[in-house]
Amino acid sequence: MKLLLDTHVLLWAHGAPSRLSRVQDLVMDGANDLVVSAATAWEIAIKVGLGKLVLTEAAHTWVPSRIAAMGAASLPISQVHALAVADLPPHHRDPFDRILIAQARTIGASLVTADAAFEAYDVDVVRV
Repeated sequence: MKLLLDTHVLLWAHGAPSRLSRVQDLVMDGANDLVVSAATAWEIAIKVGLGKLVLTEAAHTWVPSRIAAMGAASLPISQVHALAVADLPPHHRDPFDRILIAQARTIGASLVTADAAFEAYDVDVVRV
């Protein structure tokens, strides 16, 4: 199973794993392909820069080291992904969420999230 992790899932996996109790087995199962979007790195960098998120090290080292520690793959944002956002209904406006939804749909992944708003879209959601 291919799993695209929402930003908070990556953060919780490394700072509050008990919050992933419902999906921890899925995330830790080496048979599943974990994917982390460049949008997640971008969102984390913005939050760190605004002082809304504190990490144990600089974002440019924290994000790739945590992705590697999970055995996850990094997913760039391609033009195909960006343009797929145009096909999404405007259920909500968060650009990071919308690109994650477009990417999950494009690559055939289930989106692992605690955000109930994702369920309004035509995407497979695994709720935390």
